[in-house]
Formats: sequence, structure tokens, C-alpha cells
Amino acid sequence: MSSSISAPQQHKQPSRKGKKAWRKNVDVSEIQKGLEDVREEVIKGGVVAEKASETLFTLDTTGSDQIRKSHKTSKPLKADEILAVRSAVPAVSTHKRLGVTDGIIEPSSKRRKSNGVSFREHERLKKLAYGGESVREDIVETNEVPSHDPWAPPHSDASERDPQYSYLDPPKSIKPPSTLQKAAISLLASTASLPAVPKPKAGISYNPVYQDWDALLTSAGTAEVAAERKRLADAAAEQEKQAFIAAAQNERENDDYKTEDESAWEGFETENEVAEWLKRKRPERKTPTERNKVKRRKEADRQATWEAQMKKREKQAKQIGNIAKDVEKEAKAKASSTAVIVAKSGDDSGDDADREGIDDSVLRRRKLGKHKLPDPPLELVLPDELRDSLRLLKPEGNLLSDRFRNIMLRGKIEARKPITQPKKAKRTMTEKWTHKDFRVPGEV
Repeated sequence: MSSSISAPQQHKQPSRKGKKAWRKNVDVSEIQKGLEDVREEVIKGGVVAEKASETLFTLDTTGSDQIRKSHKTSKPLKADEILAVRSAVPAVSTHKRLGVTDGIIEPSSKRRKSNGVSFREHERLKKLAYGGESVREDIVETNEVPSHDPWAPPHSDASERDPQYSYLDPPKSIKPPSTLQKAAISLLASTASLPAVPKPKAGISYNPVYQDWDALLTSAGTAEVAAERKRLADAAAEQEKQAFIAAAQNERENDDYKTEDESAWEGFETENEVAEWLKRKRPERKTPTERNKVKRRKEADRQATWEAQMKKREKQAKQIGNIAKDVEKEAKAKASSTAVIVAKSGDDSGDDADREGIDDSVLRRRKLGKHKLPDPPLELVLPDELRDSLRLLKPEGNLLSDRFRNIMLRGKIEARKPITQPKKAKRTMTEKWTHKDFRVPGEV
């Protein structure tokens, strides 16, 4: 009887159509071998695949001396081998030898400079490079203001103009406006100067302090409520006005509508009435006494008027000194205020620039330009829009529009509006008749 028990095998008959032929036609030798190997590992101390790495391997940090001796050292790089080769020919000496030239310039006995070029040769090279005395003679040094401005716009002289256009006036030079040298006047009602880049309010931060955010929210809400009340009041006033207009039209229509009896009765009444212009009394012709009386009265009025004007002129002549003093005081006050405005506008890093958000809602009555200054955008974050991270923050606003509005607010330019529908140039079509003005050759 065989010691190894295995399943019956029939490799030449792979067919396993029936259930009885399944067992004898299946090859399980590989599985049996794997089970035997596992049993042997268990007998020797355990399955190797189930053991930890520390129990199976050790880390050698020192290495073996025998193996190190048996192996050769690493081969050097090819570049190191090339550099290590030394030539038998000695290198060229870098020591400078006196008396040796390039064959063109003769050696000089003078003391040479550190770079090996003589002083004379150095001066000769400088003269060739920079022109020497010939260039210095052309330079004229003067402290006077030049009479010609090279950057000024070109203007044609009278002698250079074409004689056939002598009847035309010479072109006038462009003159800058007088206000170009003056400081711009801000549109703010307050006297505080507005910096070029104002410091924003603390409440518009993405993570603001509650007190600043609450104050900004309260002020914005109050402004919106006031604007809504004004809108409702304007709507009610407009509705009342339209009601009055409709009532007046109805009353006019009722007055125009008359019955036939009323029209007949009015005609009957006006039949015996006399016209108003017939009742007027005809003016009678004035007598010479009355006409002389009117002349004397007019002459007296004219004399009184002339005497009043003369008294007023004498009074003004006596007050010329006081008026001159008042005008001088006003000029000095105006000059000092202009200087203060210039100083404030020039110093953008002052106290006005350091303080937080300037209130630009209150403007002065006189605006610059015909358009109204656009309202500032509502820079406010509602409670449900607050974010605790910059990743969740949505970008809002436009730096270009804010900068443009700030320039208009500072009075640098007038208020403008975008042109959505530009005007097109009007063109008229005409037919020229010059093509009909011709003559047949040979005819007079």
C-alpha cells in the first residue's frame, strides 16, 4: 500500500461531464504540497509569513571586513582622471616682463602704471576715445536761462511761411489754463483733505470687530430707510400732482360742455350789452399849461436822480481807502487758504490719511461738471455672508471704479458717465454735376 495518498488522476481524460468524474479529473497536487510545507514550518517554530520582520532579520550597521577587502574600491570619474594628468611641458609664466611690447609702441623709460600701460599711452587713448581738447572747446558753460526750449511745441516763423498764405493769421501757441497751477478743490463739504488712497473703514473687513461691524450696519440701515422714505414721499407727491392735473382737466371739460339752452340764453343776454372798449372815455387833448406842468415834473425827477447818483459817487470816493484795505485782506485770506489746501493735498501721509474712512456722503452744493457724482457702493457684509476663512471669501468690488470715483471726489476731474449710445455723425449724400461739364472736341 502506498504511503502517499492522493486523488486519482486522469490527465489524458480532461472531460468532467458527469459528477462522478469530477474528483478523479481534478489536480490537487499543488494544494497538497502547500499544506505539507505549512506543517513543516509549524513543526520548526511557526509559519514564516505570520512572523514579524524583527524576528526574521537583523540590521547590520558595521559591515563585514572580509567582504570589504574582497571588493575593489570605486572607479574615479573620467573628468578627475583627465585633470589629474600633468603635462611635461611647463606652463606659461604670468609674470609681466618689462621692455616687451607688441612691436608697435616703443618701450618707455617712464614709470608704468599697475596695469602695464604708460601714462602717455593712457592719455593718448583717452584723447581718441573722448575727443580731448577739441570737444572741450565746443562746450560753453553758462548759468543763464536758455532762450530756447527744445521741448516746446514747434512754431513756424513768419519768414518760413508760404507767401501764398500770408493773409492768414499766424498760428497761436497753446497756452495752459490758469487753473493748472492751482490745487484742486475737493467736493467734500468739510475742509478735510481727502488722500489719494483713503483708509477703509474697519467694519468692511472680512473678519471685523463686532462693534465696528454693528456701527457700520446701523448707519447703512439708517441711510437706506431714509432713502426709502424719501422715495415714498416723492411717489405720493407725484401721485397727488397727477390727481390735481386730472381734476383740472375734468373741470375744464365740464366748463367747455354747455347745453343748447345755456348757449341761447348767453347769446340773448349779450345781445343788448355794450362792448367794454366802447365804454372807455376818449382821452382829451392836453392844454399847453398841462404839458408844461408835465415837463417840469419830469425835469425835477431827472434832477433828483442825478443828485442822488452824485451823492453816492462822493460817498464811494470817500470810502476808496477802506475798500482797498478790504480787497487786500480778502486777497491775503484767499492766498493763505489756497496755500493750506496745497499743503494738505500734497501731504497724503498726514493725519487725514491715517484716520479711518472719511465720510464722503455730504458734498458741497456747487458741483464740478453737469453730471452728479455717482453714489459710493454699499461695502457691507450681512451676518449670513460673514466667513471665517479667506478660502471661503468671495471677491467683491472694483479697485478701478473706486479709484476713478476718488479722483472725481478730490476734484481732479469732473463727474462723468459712460456713453452707452454714442452719437453717430450725420452724413448727407449729394450728387456732383461736374461730370456733365464737358466740351466736345472741335466745337467752340
